[in-house]
Amino acid sequence: MFNQMSIDKLNMMKLYGMAMAFTEQIESGGYNELSFEERFGMIIDKEMTGRENKKLKNLLKKAKLRYPSACIEDIDFRVDRGLSREAIMTLSRGDWIQKKQNVIITGPTGAGKTYIACALGNSACRTGISTQYFRLSKLLEALTIARADGSYGKMLIRLSRIKLLIVDDWGFAILTDKERRIFLDILEDRYDISSTIISSQLPVENWHDNIADPTIADAICDRLIHNAHRIRLTGGDSMRKSYSSLKET
Repeated sequence: MFNQMSIDKLNMMKLYGMAMAFTEQIESGGYNELSFEERFGMIIDKEMTGRENKKLKNLLKKAKLRYPSACIEDIDFRVDRGLSREAIMTLSRGDWIQKKQNVIITGPTGAGKTYIACALGNSACRTGISTQYFRLSKLLEALTIARADGSYGKMLIRLSRIKLLIVDDWGFAILTDKERRIFLDILEDRYDISSTIISSQLPVENWHDNIADPTIADAICDRLIHNAHRIRLTGGDSMRKSYSSLKET
């Protein structure tokens, strides 16, 4: 009776991990030889592990990665596409996010740009960093709608608070005047505050022409490139088949 009351109280306080661990110790005789301190420590560890797993699950859900299961360990370095294992392993530690730096991944279709971006996003989530993935067209569409309904400022604030923003398919089409100004607003609010990953088929050297407006192009490139780690992939559809079976969101 007393044990059940304790379990009920733990659940009422939302200490579900502790309740589960306490129940396991009651029902199993394998803990009898342990001291009170050891058993209590195991109960605390169960609660902490449960909270960390829940936080990670929520971060990954909010990240909306195109490849949710992408991870650094599964990146294929055997294919010759100009990808440095050392560079990826360095980025996976996340120091660049703490320093508010960016990552630019360029290369042809099928070289694995999106997968690498998602793997870095997954790695960030596992260290407790808020992350969110967008295709550029969807991001600009959402902000265009926000300008029309009056929620533009709030959405920019929300985006600025995301520690790692992943923008995929940058440079796929020439931006309109409205779109390039929206994108500059995003970068302006994130500059020296948060980090951004840009994935693009377009070489960085051609970004200026793609943005079309010289003044805005200077501003966008300055906020993205000068403090960015650059990954230049080569090759074509070599990686597309490898990732084709992965779940997309």
